Amino acid sequence: MTAQTQNNGVRGSKLAGRVALVTGGTRGIGAAIARSLAEQGAEVAVGYGGDQARAEAFLGELRQQFPDGTFSAHQGNVAKAAEGRATIDAVVAEHGRLDILVNNAGITRDRTVLKMEDEDWDDVIQVNLSGTFYMAQAALKHMLERGTGRIVNVSSIIGEMGNFGQANYAASKSGLFGLTKTLAREAIFHLQRAGKLNDDSIGVTVNTVTPGYVNTEMVEAVPEKVLDKIKGNIPMARLAHPEEIARVVHFLCADKSSYITGQIWGVNGGMDM
Repeated sequence: MTAQTQNNGVRGSKLAGRVALVTGGTRGIGAAIARSLAEQGAEVAVGYGGDQARAEAFLGELRQQFPDGTFSAHQGNVAKAAEGRATIDAVVAEHGRLDILVNNAGITRDRTVLKMEDEDWDDVIQVNLSGTFYMAQAALKHMLERGTGRIVNVSSIIGEMGNFGQANYAASKSGLFGLTKTLAREAIFHLQRAGKLNDDSIGVTVNTVTPGYVNTEMVEAVPEKVLDKIKGNIPMARLAHPEEIARVVHFLCADKSSYITGQIWGVNGGMDM
C-alpha cells in the first residue's frame, strides 16, 4: 500500500448510508475508487470479470482497513447485457439498494488500424462502451424509481486525444461522452415527469471522469524510456496516482454535487487543456 492509499480506518460521512458498485473494482483505478468510496462511508460492492482469488483478497483488504464497513464482490461480464443486469440485481438484493454506479471496467486490444482484427475492435467496444450502457441502463431504472442516484463513467484522455494503435480504445472511450450527456438528459426528464425534482432534490446525475496516464499495475510493464517520453508530454511531469482519480469520483458521488450532471471531468496533469 502506497502513501497515497494509507488510511487509519476512520471513515468519513459524505457517502454514509449509500451503496456503491464499482465495475472492474478490484485493482488499479477501480480499487482506488472502491477504497475512496469506503473512506467516505459507503457500502461498496466490487464487480470483477474472472479473477476470483484477487476479488476475495481485495475484499479482505477492505474489511481489514474498514472493520465497520460492508463489502461484497460480484462476478460477471459487463459486455453481456444479461450478466450486467444480473449484477445490478444481485447488489440490490444483497445491500437493499444501489445509490452509486461507477463504470470502470475496461480492456485494451492495441493494434494499428491496418493490422486490427475484427475481434480486437468488437471486444473493446463491447466491454468499454456497450458494457457501460448495459450497466447504466439497469442501474438507472432502479435509481429513477427511488428518485436519487449517481452514475460516474470512467473514460480516458485517449478518448479526447486519440492515440497511435488505439483506434478501438479511443472510439470506445470517446463514445462515453455522448452516452453520458444523453443519460443525464433522460434522467432529468424522467424525474421531472414523475414530479421528483424540487429545490431540495439531489436527483440522479450522470458524469464522466477522463484520467490521463495513471500509475497502475499496467504501467509497470512499460519500458522506462517510454515512460520518460510520456511524462515529458505531461505539464505536471508525472503520472497520476489512482487515488487522484478516485477523489474526483467520490466528489461527484456526494449529495452536495447534485448540480453537476452531464459533465466530462479531465484529470490528466494538464496534458489536454
